[in-house]
Amino acid sequence: MAERLSPRDLLEKLVSFPTVSSESNLPLVEWIEAYLASHGITANRHYDDTGNKAALFAHVGPDKTGGVVLSGHTDVVPVEGQPWESDPFTVLEKDGRLYGRGTCDMKGFDALAIWALVEAQYADVKRPLQLALSYDEEIGCVGAPGMIAAMQEVLPKASAVIVGEPSMMKTVSGHKGTMGYQVHLRGFEVHSSMLHRGVSAIMSGAKLIDWGNVKNAEGQAGEPSEMASVFDPPFTTVHVGMIEGGVAHNITAKDCRFELDFRTVPGDRLAEWQAAFLAKVDEVQAEMQAVVPETGIDLVEGFNVPALAPEENGEAEALVRRLTGDNSSNVVSYATEGGQFQEAGYSAVVCGPGDIAQAHQPNEYLEVSQLEAGQEFMHKLIKELAG
Repeated sequence: MAERLSPRDLLEKLVSFPTVSSESNLPLVEWIEAYLASHGITANRHYDDTGNKAALFAHVGPDKTGGVVLSGHTDVVPVEGQPWESDPFTVLEKDGRLYGRGTCDMKGFDALAIWALVEAQYADVKRPLQLALSYDEEIGCVGAPGMIAAMQEVLPKASAVIVGEPSMMKTVSGHKGTMGYQVHLRGFEVHSSMLHRGVSAIMSGAKLIDWGNVKNAEGQAGEPSEMASVFDPPFTTVHVGMIEGGVAHNITAKDCRFELDFRTVPGDRLAEWQAAFLAKVDEVQAEMQAVVPETGIDLVEGFNVPALAPEENGEAEALVRRLTGDNSSNVVSYATEGGQFQEAGYSAVVCGPGDIAQAHQPNEYLEVSQLEAGQEFMHKLIKELAG
């Protein structure tokens, strides 16, 4: 019989693959696929457009609907420029913590999910258990939609999805949505003493950024909806984190580039925020072109992740609460693939080991106790599916 690795063994193996989003994840996918096959589990791949990355999904149990999906992602953020005190791609245990890139976000959960799938294979479960591991979550959850569509073509549709982002094994029933634009303003250079004859891309860009300031102030001053009131902050936010442009202080800037993103509360439609922003872009661009016609604004949509809305009598939330005993009410302002599963018709909830504060940090770690709590959770899940 093939060796059944422990969650700790699996975690060490997964971390050893440097699956930074800029690189291929295929070596990791191939290893997981082979490990599952050694236990008689057939895995399926869904490739990205380049063929250099793939999502992996698999099914254990009867060929019927109504199962549970354990959802994770395979990619991690870069380590360059971070002051790591150990090899980030080798798990180091110290003072009750497991250090390594992705131990918390989210290869700890991935290890538990793979372990649970293999255990379920030998447990004669009466309801199916499915595994879904995406790519490119860290650059905007762009790999999940294709994976979810491919799953529904191959596997019987599950009725509950547990997205294992770090939540300290607490039940998270809602999160904000997010989308962003890469913005490039094309101005016209003149000496700043004659700025009325030119178009400063930076000063025009400032009008778009200030539109975000105005919207944030309106949100903060407004009365939040009942659904939004549980979030911190309880309104949709607009943010610009970096900006570049210009060549000298006395020349109107020819170029200005920045990324602008929205984090929408459930109940707010991303499409409406997009339309409002695009209307402002048209207004600013018209002002620019009234001075120099060849100027303008170019937009590239970078990512678009729907919010996860708390469900009334949601099956996934009820399941996780039964297994954890957690009755607290929790929502978060970061986004996950949960909203994408929910949008595809699944009941979804977020619950996973680790503290989100550790995500993307140098010397990232997962508490050993959290890995153990996750394993106990999976024990209970398999028992429920077998019952």
